[in-house]
Amino acid sequence: MLCSLTPILARTNALLTLIYRTISFHVFSQPGFNFYLDEVLLQGPRVLVTGATGLLGRAVCKEFQSNGWMVTGTGFRRARPRFLRCDLTDEDAVRRLLQEYKPDVIVHCAAERRPDVMEQHADAAVSLNVHATSTVSKEAAVCGALLIYISTDYVFDGRNPPYGEDDCPNPLNLYGRSKLEGERETLRLCPGAVILRVPVLFGEVESVTESAVTSLWQKVQEATEESYPLDHCLQRFPTDTRDVATVCRKLAERARQDPSIRGIFHFSGKEQMTKYEMAVAMAQAFNLPSNHLIPLTEQPAGSAPRPINSQLNCSRLELLNLSVEPQAFSTAITECLWPFTADKRWRQTVFH
Repeated sequence: MLCSLTPILARTNALLTLIYRTISFHVFSQPGFNFYLDEVLLQGPRVLVTGATGLLGRAVCKEFQSNGWMVTGTGFRRARPRFLRCDLTDEDAVRRLLQEYKPDVIVHCAAERRPDVMEQHADAAVSLNVHATSTVSKEAAVCGALLIYISTDYVFDGRNPPYGEDDCPNPLNLYGRSKLEGERETLRLCPGAVILRVPVLFGEVESVTESAVTSLWQKVQEATEESYPLDHCLQRFPTDTRDVATVCRKLAERARQDPSIRGIFHFSGKEQMTKYEMAVAMAQAFNLPSNHLIPLTEQPAGSAPRPINSQLNCSRLELLNLSVEPQAFSTAITECLWPFTADKRWRQTVFH
């Protein structure tokens, strides 16, 4: 009888090691650092995601978690239960965080990514994009974690695309300069780090205003007699955060096995579009009129300068089989926006 029970007991024990124990505990409560974590029995590599409450950070957390990683995310103003609330500009808080959690991989998504906001609040934005990145990089090197730093196509001036990883950066605005300085600090303090440059992002937003791409939906829906001018000058390559998250995971998994996976990589959607063309594509995807959308062929005065075309050459990722094939923009944007349509039944389908 005992022998017949042994396989059952073994399987039961194995199952128990794969489930979470929901024992929340408060590890730290000090200025700039509040740490809540669920103790788990699941054994697997640990990833820490900064900016986990943001558009890209949420996608990164979801991607790693669904592939067997133990995921912990940090946030600050939008931190919520079961996320770490950590002020990344507080060096002591970052140090305590990494010493306590001991991640195998850090995906550093946290940043001020709005160029116009950066011009208005330069000191605070540089503190996050540069100084916090320096701290994360230094502490990642100390604890031996692989660091993946998310950067931008705005490190280039847009005059001679497409841009390879080794092409000379020449950012036109403070946002691009701050991210470039973040890259340099990352490689100086954590030489084994990976830098992933990406263009404008969209994805599963909590509000359509969360992304420069999905924010166009507001103007698409307002099909009135009033016209809405939209930029038809700057060439963009809208990129789904779900694809970026997959690339981050693949880079992490390969880099843990192969130390030659380091330095700068590019990833981007493949469809070249202006904001006007994105908005028209949204209208077509939802069978809405678009004749109220007017193409504007001059950059608006008063905004931060932006590159005309900062297309990224992504061949390095592709040659290493670390890239993904993006969905068509019309398909991906429909998946992201349909919860925000006027049809409340669609909303119920998503949230219930």
